[in-house]
Amino acid sequence: MTWVKVCGVTTREAVDAAVAAGADAVGFVSHPGSPRYLSLDAIGELAADVPITTVVLTVDLGVAAAMTAVEATGVDGIQPYGPNARAVVAAAGDRGLFVLHPMRADSLRQLGHDRAIRLLDTPDDSVHGGTGRTFDWSLASEAPAPFVLAGGLGPENVQAAIDVASPWGVDASTGLEAAPGIKDPGKVTDFVRKAKST
Repeated sequence: MTWVKVCGVTTREAVDAAVAAGADAVGFVSHPGSPRYLSLDAIGELAADVPITTVVLTVDLGVAAAMTAVEATGVDGIQPYGPNARAVVAAAGDRGLFVLHPMRADSLRQLGHDRAIRLLDTPDDSVHGGTGRTFDWSLASEAPAPFVLAGGLGPENVQAAIDVASPWGVDASTGLEAAPGIKDPGKVTDFVRKAKST
């Protein structure tokens, strides 16, 4: 059964919808440049007592700041972007955290950290994830397992994506929204149901 993460959640309603739908994880964005941004305090409040894996997404943070974000929010794991990502992934792995290591789908030959799960996303030089655009899922055949497929996924295409790429997991954000930063509970439920049925 496919592992499913709902990313960019900003409200208790969105968290509850993901949990009720059977998602395995929820992600919170701590990057101020994102329409899904939440402060560390707000993330900590939403992540408290959530019965599935909680992940904080960071951008351009060094190891110390990234580990502070994890500690301040009380989440289970981290998904770091930017030039320090490899160092953050290694440090988080050493601490036994759940780690998603984002990688561009056109750079799959780069080495990942053996204690992290690779997250394959649509290449974009201007933003870190959340593009709402898909990539050629057949590229994922070069990725070492396990990996999580992301980039433009939603209820309408997740089954096709899983059929082509055979990922360990899937991750969606933009495709589950009613408006930027606001999840549509119906789309969340439909996405998780379809991903889990494939």
